[in-house]
Formats: sequence, structure tokens, C-alpha cells
Amino acid sequence: QVQVVESGGGLVQPGGSLRLSCAASGSILSINVMGWYRQAPGKQRELVASTTSGGSTNYADSVKGRFTISRDNAKNMGYLQMTSLKPEDTAVYYCNVVIRDSYDRRLRYWGQGTQVTVSS
Repeated sequence: QVQVVESGGGLVQPGGSLRLSCAASGSILSINVMGWYRQAPGKQRELVASTTSGGSTNYADSVKGRFTISRDNAKNMGYLQMTSLKPEDTAVYYCNVVIRDSYDRRLRYWGQGTQVTVSS
């Protein structure tokens, strides 16, 4: 009943920028936690950035100063603004959310992923 969909990925040159969007829909009262993960071929999925309903943010050391996570609670939307992109950022990026539904349940959902390729 709940869907999470990422968009905004693509091919970009080193030093370029992309903004990823995460749209959550369905029976959602609020989003408690939103996180962005990425997975490159042959590597483990890793946390890139996360934000809580209280406004706290957390970033992987490799993206600090370059990526910014944000959210629009009224629209159930999340964003990851990526700047100064490097080839090492190439991966499939996933949105992960913990939502509160109409029955006051806390449930975790994953998006399908969007490909980000950084290459000259």
C-alpha cells in the first residue's frame, strides 16, 4: 500500500551536481526517518545520509561537505542534493524511509533505486 520511488539519477561529469528525489505515497501519516543508501557493484550497501523527524542529520565521511539531505514533510518528499561529484560516487542510490501509518504503525520501506554514474 505504501510506495517509495526515487528519481533524478543519471550520467554526470566529475565535479557536476545532481539532485535525487524520493516520493513516498500511500497510507502515510508521517515520515519518522529518511535515509539515502548506495551500492556499487561488488560492494556492500552503505548509508550515505539520513535525517530524523527531529531535524538531526548524519552523513558518511566520504560525502560530508558535498551532499545535503533535506525533506518536505507536508509532501512526504525527500531529497539528496549532490555536488562536486566524484567517480567514486557511482552507485545505485536507494531511498529508505520509516513511516507512521494511519494505524500508528512504524514501517520501513525501500525504493527501487536510481543509477548515478559519474564519468568523464
